[in-house]
Amino acid sequence: MLEVDPHILTSRNLTLDCRPANESGGHVMGVLNVTPDSFSDGGQFDSVPRAVERAQEMAAQGAAIIDIGGASSRPKGASYGKGAELVSAQEEMDRILPVVQRVASLMPDTWISIDTFRSDVANEALRCGAHMINDITALRFDPSIATVCAQHQAPIALMHSVGMPGDMPHLMDHDNVVEEVISALSEAVAEARRKGCKHIVLDPGFGFGKSHTNNLMLISQLSKLKRLGCPILIGVSRKSTVGHVLANGGDTPPPLDRLFGSLAITSVGLQEGAMLVRTHDIRETANFLRVFGATRSTSEA
Repeated sequence: MLEVDPHILTSRNLTLDCRPANESGGHVMGVLNVTPDSFSDGGQFDSVPRAVERAQEMAAQGAAIIDIGGASSRPKGASYGKGAELVSAQEEMDRILPVVQRVASLMPDTWISIDTFRSDVANEALRCGAHMINDITALRFDPSIATVCAQHQAPIALMHSVGMPGDMPHLMDHDNVVEEVISALSEAVAEARRKGCKHIVLDPGFGFGKSHTNNLMLISQLSKLKRLGCPILIGVSRKSTVGHVLANGGDTPPPLDRLFGSLAITSVGLQEGAMLVRTHDIRETANFLRVFGATRSTSEA
């Protein structure tokens, strides 16, 4: 039997090459929140027609993956207020499943990821046509979600975070954030593999329970995460750390004005080995990755 390459994701009839030598420069994971309360785009796409239209637009702009979320993960803190409230599994499914079914029907060549930490939501979404699961708790909320992914032969993304959905802190200072993240994700990877997961993606959790300094340190040393042998996903788009740096002691720019700062941090993440970039700004990020990939392939020729 041929050994599975963990950096080549497969699901249903789709394949995504996430090997670091890939000349694409990386792949865009477009954020599609069908929620009323997400920090950047809550309420914009909370109807099926608007969500499907946005998914089609994102694919046309260069998104390889559409990451659909039905429960806000907004942490609590000065930048985000009291944080997102935990919605029921049924409400989460009511929000995402009609969108998943429609997008899967209209866009068979586009990956559909589901941003959920619940195994029952993951199971129904995968049954409806989704290809992978994006768990922001790295199995801490519901370890059975790994079993569900294994049963569907679907990749799972595991993100480092602190706290639980509905009570996630925003700014916490860690003495050795890089090693803490690696240690926690190493345990999650081991558990996911024990449950039968073949394709695992790792996300360091930029902005989740970490100080601004922690976030920047994590990105600058992201290559250390490669020791776990999994593709790396980063999500820095419009995050408060970007706003904090851009403010430079003055007024913090709103999320929509953080594109160039987000791309600057993304460039460091790519140089450190990330191959998947979760973003709200699809066209701009896809163009950035295209140029980044071209320069990298030329330098390595």
